[in-house]
Amino acid sequence: MEKSLEMNIEAKKLSFIQEFLRVDNEKIINALENLLHKSKSEVFEDNLKPMAIEQLNDEIDLAIEDEKNGRTINAKELKRKIQEWS
Repeated sequence: MEKSLEMNIEAKKLSFIQEFLRVDNEKIINALENLLHKSKSEVFEDNLKPMAIEQLNDEIDLAIEDEKNGRTINAKELKRKIQEWS
C-alpha cells in the first residue's frame, strides 16, 4: 500500500474514532457496530479463494500424520482449554 494512501486511511480512522467517541446514542452505536461486522464479513468473503486440490491433499496428509503422531486433542480437551482462555 502506498505511503500516502496508508496515511490517508490512518487519518480517516482517527477522525472516525474521534467522531465515534462523541456519540452518546446507543441506537447509533449499535447500528455502527452492526455495519462494521457486516462490512468486515463481506470483505472477508470477497477475498476467499478456493483451495487448490494439491493444497487440500497436503492439508489432509498433514492431519493424518498429526493424528498418527499424537499431535491432536479431542473435543472435550479442546473445550476445556478454551475455557481457560477466559
